[in-house]
Amino acid sequence: MIEEILSLVRKHEDWRVKDCLNLIPSENVMSPAVRSLLSSDLGHRYTSTDRFYMGTKFIDEIELYGEKLAKQVFDAETADLRPLSGHIANWIFLSTFANPKDKVLCVSADDGGYPGVWKEGLTSLLGHHVVGFPFSKTRMNIEATEAVELVLREKPRIVVFGASLFLFPHPVQEITRAASEVGATIGYDGSHVLGLIAGKTFQQPLKEGACILYGSTHKSFFGPQGGIIVADKQHGESLKKRLFPMFVDNAHWNRIAALTLALAEMKTYGQKYAEQVVRNAQTLAKALSDYGFPVMCPDDGFTQSHQVLLDYGGYKQGMKVARNLEKGNIIADCGVRLGTCEVTRRGMRKSEMEKIAEFIKRQLIDKDKGEKIKKEVIKFVRAFQRVEYCFMD
Repeated sequence: MIEEILSLVRKHEDWRVKDCLNLIPSENVMSPAVRSLLSSDLGHRYTSTDRFYMGTKFIDEIELYGEKLAKQVFDAETADLRPLSGHIANWIFLSTFANPKDKVLCVSADDGGYPGVWKEGLTSLLGHHVVGFPFSKTRMNIEATEAVELVLREKPRIVVFGASLFLFPHPVQEITRAASEVGATIGYDGSHVLGLIAGKTFQQPLKEGACILYGSTHKSFFGPQGGIIVADKQHGESLKKRLFPMFVDNAHWNRIAALTLALAEMKTYGQKYAEQVVRNAQTLAKALSDYGFPVMCPDDGFTQSHQVLLDYGGYKQGMKVARNLEKGNIIADCGVRLGTCEVTRRGMRKSEMEKIAEFIKRQLIDKDKGEKIKKEVIKFVRAFQRVEYCFMD
């Protein structure tokens, strides 16, 4: 039994790490040092804000150090590393600043918004009335002028920026003035673009009018799976008062220690990393477009984030494309979003993006034999096993 379990994990790691080209935009790779902290003794330990548990003096220091780094990295007044996921961070935000029957304005799931806050997600659970932003699927962005009119008309209690399909900065600054006029609380779900925000290569939501920035810490941000909240003092302190024991009891301190070290790496290397992520995404998009792939938003330069979006008309066809790519050990999702986070962290740049585009062309258009492509992909990937933009290998 033991050997069977360990064998399955080894097989997964041999395949996904050594043999596969990972282009899933919601995944990344941690540095060896960050990853090692997940298996530290902290994974066994408890603490709580009421000091019920003894033996926590170093855990308390880690928490304070992590919050200090988060405030520096995101230019925030408060920070909390305890949310166990980006989804839970969403839940904390919505339930703190809106009551049942209040209106929540966000990007519709039909337009690439996060399903977790849409009609069958958290807003349904919390009894909120959810309204979708006016949205251009041609430009893959919120229509700012129409959104301002909608805010003044509907008077939402909460305005949430951010999306799952996230190619370009949202018009936060243009909309927040109207949102403030109607008394809305403005949040920014940065789950996908958090690493680019930290690297000062995307928009800066807290400077553009958002009160709260939150999200996942394992997508464009290269930490462990989990969540984070940073905010201005007023809203951040309100969230902190409610977080324990309502949303988080024990906060998984091995994860928080790992996230703290990832924040230190981001503070040191984040801008170079984020700039390369975006350059790689733009290079990959251009190369794929030149091969005839249906890359979204060519008139706007394809992307300003870590994502490249191929328009295959929906999930059903997207699944066929993703399954076909997997035959060549190229890993994508069924939305056919291609992400450049992990390949960038492994040291790939312009020429490698062009090679990846060639692999995809041969697999999907030329229909080369899958085994031939697979062998070439394995050889290609194995030359990029070292993690960059970190303190140590």
